[in-house]
Amino acid sequence: MAELPTAIREPEIKYTQIFINNEWVDSVSGKTFPTIHPGNGKKICDVQEGDKADIDKAVEAAKKAFEFGSPWQKMDATKKGALMHKFADLIERDKLYIASLETLDNGMAFRDAYGGDMPMVVDIFRYYAGWTDKIQGRTVPIDGTFFCYTRHEPVGVCGQIIPWNFPLTLFALKVAPALACGNTVVVKPAEQTPLSALYAAQLLKEAGFPPGVVNVVAGYGPTAGAAISEHPDINKISFTGSTEVGQRIMAAAAKSNLKRVTLELGGKSPLVVWKDANLDTVVEWAQQAIFFNCGQVCTAGSRTYVHEDIYDEFVKKATARAQTKITGDPFDSKSEYGPLISEEQFSKVLDLIESGKQEGANLECGGQRHGTEGYFIQPTVFSNVTEKMKIGREEIFGPVQSIIKFKDMEDVVARANDTKYGLAAAIFTEDIDTALTFTSRVKAGTVWVNCYLIASTAAPFGGFKMSGIGREFGEYGLQAYTEVKNVIMKTSVKL
Repeated sequence: MAELPTAIREPEIKYTQIFINNEWVDSVSGKTFPTIHPGNGKKICDVQEGDKADIDKAVEAAKKAFEFGSPWQKMDATKKGALMHKFADLIERDKLYIASLETLDNGMAFRDAYGGDMPMVVDIFRYYAGWTDKIQGRTVPIDGTFFCYTRHEPVGVCGQIIPWNFPLTLFALKVAPALACGNTVVVKPAEQTPLSALYAAQLLKEAGFPPGVVNVVAGYGPTAGAAISEHPDINKISFTGSTEVGQRIMAAAAKSNLKRVTLELGGKSPLVVWKDANLDTVVEWAQQAIFFNCGQVCTAGSRTYVHEDIYDEFVKKATARAQTKITGDPFDSKSEYGPLISEEQFSKVLDLIESGKQEGANLECGGQRHGTEGYFIQPTVFSNVTEKMKIGREEIFGPVQSIIKFKDMEDVVARANDTKYGLAAAIFTEDIDTALTFTSRVKAGTVWVNCYLIASTAAPFGGFKMSGIGREFGEYGLQAYTEVKNVIMKTSVKL
C-alpha cells in the first residue's frame, strides 16, 4: 500500500439534512437522531430523521425524474456515463475528507477507508459508467413473417437500503448500476453511518445529475426502511443486511406491489485448510478473512476448518499471530482494525464470546474489551469449536476466529454445507483435484482458492440459500435493474 496521508481527525460535518430533488430539507416531523463515533461512544452530530412522509416525498421526486420527457429520461446514454465519471472524479478529489468522515462515523481503520474503500467507490462508478451505452436487447428469429426483438428498459424508481459496515462502497454498488440502466433511486443509509452517503448526494448534484434522480433519506429501518419496502411506487428494492430483516423486506415487497427484490444477507462462511497447505501463509489469509474491518464483513471466514493432521500446529500459529494484531485508534495508520460499530454490536459479540467459553471451546487468546472507551474488542481465537456451539453456527460479525477440526473431504463438505447460509467459502491446498472437488460441492455464491476476500467490480457477488437473492457487481449486477420487453411486428416477408 502506498504511503497514507494524515487523516483528518475532526472532519467538518457539512450535510445532515435530507436530500430530495437536489435540495437539502428538514424532515417532515422535525425529528433528528444522533450518529456516534464508535471509537469513543460520543455523539458526532444530529441528523434529520426521515420516515414515511419523507420517503413519500423522495419517491414523488424520483417518479417525476423518471417520467417520459424528463431531463434524465431524454438524456443520451453516453451523457449519463459522463456524469457517472464526473462523480468518480469528485470522489477522487475529496477522498481524504470522505475517508476521514467514514472513519469517524463507522470506526473503520483509516488505512482501509482511504486505501480500500475510496478506490473501490471510484472503480464501481467508472465500471458502470462504461455500461450506460451497452444496455441492449437482441433480435430473435421466430417462425412466420414477423420481426421480433427485445428491449432492456429501466424498471423505474429503485429503493436502496444500505448497511453500516461499508457505507459508501455499498452506496456506490447499489446506486451505480441503477443509474447505468436509466433508473432513479431513493437511498436510505444505515442510521449508524449516514454521513458519507449524505456527502455523496451533494457530489452527485455537483456532477450534474438532474433533480430527483438520486434522493437520500437517513432514518431508521422500521420507519424509513419499511416505507421503502412497502411503497407502491417503488419498482425495485435492493437491501444488504441481516437475513431476518431481508425476510421482512421480501414479505413487504410481495404484499405491496410485488416489487422485484435483490437481497445480500448474512453468512457463516467456511474457510478450509487442507493438510498440504503452507501454514504460515494460510494463517495470514485466515486471520485477514475474520479480522478485517473488525470481523464486520458478511463474507468473513468465521468457520476455520483445519485438517486434523495439522490442527494443533495451526492453532498455535494462529494464536501467536492474533496476539500481534494492532487494535486501536482507527485514525492511526498503524491500527489494523478499530472498534465495532455500536454498543449494541459490542455487547452482542462479548455475549457470544462468553457463550463459547461456557459451551466448551478453548479460548486461546483475546476475548476481552480493548481499552477503556469505545467499542473495541481484542482479536479473539477459539479452538475446540463445534457447530453445536453458538460461535460455530451463528453469525458473530466481530473479531472472533473459531477453529474447527475435520477429517477428510466428505466430512468437511458436509459440515461446510450444514448451515442456512451460503454466501462464501474458501479452500487452501496445493492439490488441484482437492480444490476443484471442494469448489464444485460447497454451496456458496463465491468460492476462493488459496486466497480470501478478493473482489472485483467485474465479478458477480451474492449468496445461495438464506444468504440472499440475486447478484451484484459486474454484468450480472445490471440484470435486476431492467425489464425485458418483447416486441413482435408483422411483416410482409420473412426477415
